[in-house]
Amino acid sequence: MGMDVYGRDPENDKGEYFRNNVWWWHPLWMYVEETFPEIAKLVPNAHSNDGDGLGKKHSIMLAKKIKANIKSGQVKQYAKEYTEAIEALPMEDCEYCSTTGKRTWEANSANNSTDQPIQKECNGCNGIGKRKSYDASYPFSEENVIEFAEFLLYSGGFRIC
Repeated sequence: MGMDVYGRDPENDKGEYFRNNVWWWHPLWMYVEETFPEIAKLVPNAHSNDGDGLGKKHSIMLAKKIKANIKSGQVKQYAKEYTEAIEALPMEDCEYCSTTGKRTWEANSANNSTDQPIQKECNGCNGIGKRKSYDASYPFSEENVIEFAEFLLYSGGFRIC
C-alpha cells in the first residue's frame, strides 16, 4: 500500500505528486508529528489515505520549517538516531515457526505440491528461529525529507490519497 500525496494547486512538477509506500510514509510523518506538532495536529488522519492534508499556507510553513532543519543538520541527526535505534532493536521470536526454524507445509498447498506434508526451513526467519522486528521495516532518510519539503513548497497544499 502506498500514500499518494497530491498537490492541491501545484505551481510546478515538484508540487504535483509525492509518493511513499507505508513503510516510508509512517516514519516521515512521525518526524513531522514529533518535530512540528502544531502543524501535524492539523492533519489528524495523516497515517491513512483518506484525503486528509494541509492547505497552501500550512504546506509552505511546514516546508520552510523542514528546510531550516535540513540546513541546520537536525534532519541528518534525526535520521542517524532513528537508524541507530532501528538497528539496535532486539531480534524477535519468529511467529511462523514458533522459534524452531522449521515450518510444516500442508500437502497440495502453494508451498508444497506433494501429497504429504513436508517440513522445510522457515522462510520467515531463514531457519534461525528469530527475525528482525517489524519496526525495522520502516526506514527514514534525509533524502526522503528533502524530497517531501520540495513537494510541500510547490504543492499549493496537499491531500493524502
